[in-house]
Amino acid sequence: MPEFDLGRRLAAEFVGTAFLLATVVGSGIMAERLADGNLAIALLGNTLPTGAILVVLILLFGPVSGAHFNPAVTLAFALRRQIDAKQSSAYVMAQVVGGMVGVVAAHLMFEMAAVSVSSTARTGSGQWFSEAVATFGLVGTILGTLHSRASAVPYAVGLFITAAYWFTASTSFANPAVTVSRALTDTFSGIAPAHVPAFVIAQLVGASGAAAFFTWLLPRKAIAG
Repeated sequence: MPEFDLGRRLAAEFVGTAFLLATVVGSGIMAERLADGNLAIALLGNTLPTGAILVVLILLFGPVSGAHFNPAVTLAFALRRQIDAKQSSAYVMAQVVGGMVGVVAAHLMFEMAAVSVSSTARTGSGQWFSEAVATFGLVGTILGTLHSRASAVPYAVGLFITAAYWFTASTSFANPAVTVSRALTDTFSGIAPAHVPAFVIAQLVGASGAAAFFTWLLPRKAIAG
């Protein structure tokens, strides 16, 4: 893989996370409008585009930045000493700002106010545990697939998130940048700002646990192609 300078890697993280959030929020708006009150159909309409765009974005930006688009993923690689503190901090900033830009873009595409603070309650032990499980599974999917077949990571991540939307009580945010950004949309995919910190803490716990477990489980070797 060619070596890209930090500026290009940050641009990839920014644009990739922006498109991810534009998809999450935009598809949520479209799904809610078309579902005629059927929440299962609305969730399905939100799920499929999110899984699909993850495959595309990882294929597109993976060779540039690694396609983290997620502070929890960046944390896992930092704990494994595969990215240093300075670069990981810059990645997280690019991801968070990119996510916010993506939310604004989604709102503008649907002729809504650029920012509308969410009033959607997402809290409770079941949802917090769900976020820890979802993030553990996401990071584990990435680390495990990198170990066995790196070229399959985009598809594995897209499929995991598609499944996790449905098997977790929280609908699998599994991403602090996504969580913070979704507080800025009072639509189907939103989360009340007061409930963001607990989600983020659960996500970071899940990511840290996955980094530790899969580092122990899988011996280090050259990444498979």
